[in-house]
Amino acid sequence: MAQARAAAQSADALKRVNRRTSAARGAFRQSINIPVLLAVLALLAYGAVVIWTASLTIPEASFPRHLLGIGLGLFAAVVCWRYDFRSLSNYSTILLVVTVIVIFTPYIPGLSWNAKGMTGWIRIPLIGLTFQPVEVAKTLTVLFMAALGAQYNGHIDNVHEYAKLCGMLAVPFGAVLLAGDLGSGMVVFFAGAVIIMMSGPKREWVLSTIAIIIGLVALVLALDTVLDSLLGHDVLLKQYQINRLLVFIDPDADTTSAGYNLKQSLIAVGSGGFFGKGIGAATQAGEGFLPEAHTDFVFALLSEEFGFVGSLVLLALFAALIFSTIRIAFKSSSLYLKLVAVGIVGIWLFQVLENVGMCIGLMPITGIPLPFISFGSSSMLMQLANVGIIQSIWRCRTKSA
Repeated sequence: MAQARAAAQSADALKRVNRRTSAARGAFRQSINIPVLLAVLALLAYGAVVIWTASLTIPEASFPRHLLGIGLGLFAAVVCWRYDFRSLSNYSTILLVVTVIVIFTPYIPGLSWNAKGMTGWIRIPLIGLTFQPVEVAKTLTVLFMAALGAQYNGHIDNVHEYAKLCGMLAVPFGAVLLAGDLGSGMVVFFAGAVIIMMSGPKREWVLSTIAIIIGLVALVLALDTVLDSLLGHDVLLKQYQINRLLVFIDPDADTTSAGYNLKQSLIAVGSGGFFGKGIGAATQAGEGFLPEAHTDFVFALLSEEFGFVGSLVLLALFAALIFSTIRIAFKSSSLYLKLVAVGIVGIWLFQVLENVGMCIGLMPITGIPLPFISFGSSSMLMQLANVGIIQSIWRCRTKSA
């Protein structure tokens, strides 16, 4: 009898432990989206390996600094995960003002920091770390545009309201262009455009807008040469930006800078073959032929080391992250959070397509980093903060607004 009673008590205790364990697992899954978490952790590990190999031959690719960026980013992700971003849906004007201020902070005396000929960084007093504020502006633009788009409840029935929404996107986009960062401006534009399209405009309005944008781009390119010759200096586009467009059209148009970069990137990608040369065996980067192998052309470095298979694995991880985030957007009960999620998807999607595309000659060369992979603490910090926002959306998906 005593043994039977002890066995029954042990069985009951085991059931209680199992119930508590199951409840804890259930609570974890309710608060953390597992597919997004696993995809991001895998991308971070992949990127850490690539940057570690780059650090063996590239002095600027400091592996400890890369790990510092990951650490700061994970802290930012936790902070964002605990915050309920629905509280920002009524502060569109404040978000816009803050976004513009952030974009122009590199021009504040005492904060400005010049890196590689560009005034796009600030140097944080006391600690001496540098930061690129435009990375924050990308996320702020998403929060701002989502707040505007959510006001229409999924249906924009008035063309004037649609034009107003497009005009508001032009403010942060134009500010980034005035700050001299065309690549980041395109990220801001694409993410905002995704939010506008998901806010419920009519199809013909969107198609007309695309046609107008194409016409404006053609007009800018046509006027640029005329104005430059009349005024004697660059007016609309910088010469290096024109060179990048020419190289995109014809890689042989410039063999000294942009054309050279593209050719070396193509050599690196092609020489990786199917399985790659192996970790630390990337000769294009290791021998100094591939420029910016740890930042702008990190995909070319990755392809040379891990080959076609490694590139497919990377793209599969990004696909898992993006599609998991889209699922989170559909499951959210808040229209504002839905739009924030698709805006962050826009940031990730454009940066992946642009960075990978430019390394293989399918997109113009820009200075856009590959999320979670490229060396750079500013980008890493904000990309992981975006992950925290997505996890916050998952945590708050069933709560009433």
